[in-house]
Amino acid sequence: MQGKLMEKLWTYIVHNNPELMLRLQEEQSVTTYLEEKVKAIMPMAEQLTSAGKPDYIIEELCLDDLTAELKPSRYLYIRSVLEEEFPQEYERLKESGTLTYEVVNLIESCKDIFSDFDFNIENEADRHLRYAIIGQVHTYLT
Repeated sequence: MQGKLMEKLWTYIVHNNPELMLRLQEEQSVTTYLEEKVKAIMPMAEQLTSAGKPDYIIEELCLDDLTAELKPSRYLYIRSVLEEEFPQEYERLKESGTLTYEVVNLIESCKDIFSDFDFNIENEADRHLRYAIIGQVHTYLT
């Protein structure tokens, strides 16, 4: 179960939080990070197992808990803003193979905005946040 949860957590990070993936790889702490996170969730998994829950339900509930602090994804948020508001630049970056790299750079460029708005699931649809991000993306791209 631990190995499967580590694999699923890593897959989630790769697709939704590549900035974290790159940082962990740079620090050579991928395995440590995954092991610590999964180890912390194992009491919950054991409790669910004792309650007779099927493995797939246990994995889903554990993964939801493991990824809670990674949501919402700043990467996916900025990527969608870029795609919707700057379609030509988005396509250019995608075709050149630098889209992920540039979105990760944009996350850093927008970190104060995300912090000022306390970016979370409840406010990710805030239009003022979106306008602030659009402005920063525009500044970054020019």
